[in-house]
Amino acid sequence: MPSGRSTPLWRYAAGRLAQAVPLLAGVVVVNFTLIALAPGDPITTLLGEYPAPPDYVAQLRQEFGLDRPLPVRLVRYAWNVARGELGFSFAYRLPVATLVVGRLGNTLLLMATALCVAAVVGVALGVVAARRPGGGVDTAATGVALAGFSIPDFWLAQLLVLLFALTLGWLPAQGVRSVREEYTGLAAVVDVARHLVLPAAALSFRYMALIARLTRAAMLEALSQDFVLAARARGLAERVVLVQHGLRNAALPVVTVIGYNFAFVLAGSALVETVFGWPGVGRLLYDAILKRDTPVLLGVLLVVSATVVVVNLLTDLLYAVLDPRVRY
Repeated sequence: MPSGRSTPLWRYAAGRLAQAVPLLAGVVVVNFTLIALAPGDPITTLLGEYPAPPDYVAQLRQEFGLDRPLPVRLVRYAWNVARGELGFSFAYRLPVATLVVGRLGNTLLLMATALCVAAVVGVALGVVAARRPGGGVDTAATGVALAGFSIPDFWLAQLLVLLFALTLGWLPAQGVRSVREEYTGLAAVVDVARHLVLPAAALSFRYMALIARLTRAAMLEALSQDFVLAARARGLAERVVLVQHGLRNAALPVVTVIGYNFAFVLAGSALVETVFGWPGVGRLLYDAILKRDTPVLLGVLLVVSATVVVVNLLTDLLYAVLDPRVRY
């Protein structure tokens, strides 16, 4: 039962942060165990179809620590992770942290752009649709939302490549920047932005539809409340009623959905990055699975899990700021 005095925000944040530590420790153990028990041999995949002397195979197993029992490897991996070491890539022959950090910026750029587009367009569509339920705009917004729910990300990505890159030639289809030109300054920013348009559109479409439908439902509920009727009775402008009284009260579920769907955006980015040749963490994860590069696979999964935990923590804190009742 609420005592009438909410927990201070700093104490609430410390409690949520303390819950995240054992969660990440559990993620480390589960990821390592599942991948270690999965069928297939990373050394065989690394050597390919060419026969190798047994002594060389045994040397590689010892070099990568694969000749030790699973519990010993798990304890050693957990200890290394606690010290900030993610291991050494079998395929790239580079530290995993170097590979992941080098790709993480491109993935965050793609995800941030996709989420911003989805949030801005989705909220705008939801507000406009809720203003006149059943009208032409509401019907059109509902159709766009249904299309967003129905079209898979990777299929939409291939359609965008076929139409805007290969047929019309308006936008580039691959990479994060032009490889034949050495742009600098503003020209480089424009070049990256042109490469970002198609993958961000493919990644944001589904979440734009989700946010639009959720905003519409939350706005309809908010606009039916007595305080909105009172605001209109006082003669306030419709724009003020929609934004300050309707959207402000409808924002809580929208913020929650945006934060908690971060993990799904990350999962979708792997397919979209593969289609567009985007050099991000998702593409690195895809290549690690094909090459059975276990250290890279574990490193990417750990970084992705940590990012999701941090975003969910920030979402909870923002929710607590918007609605202090959650701190009880």
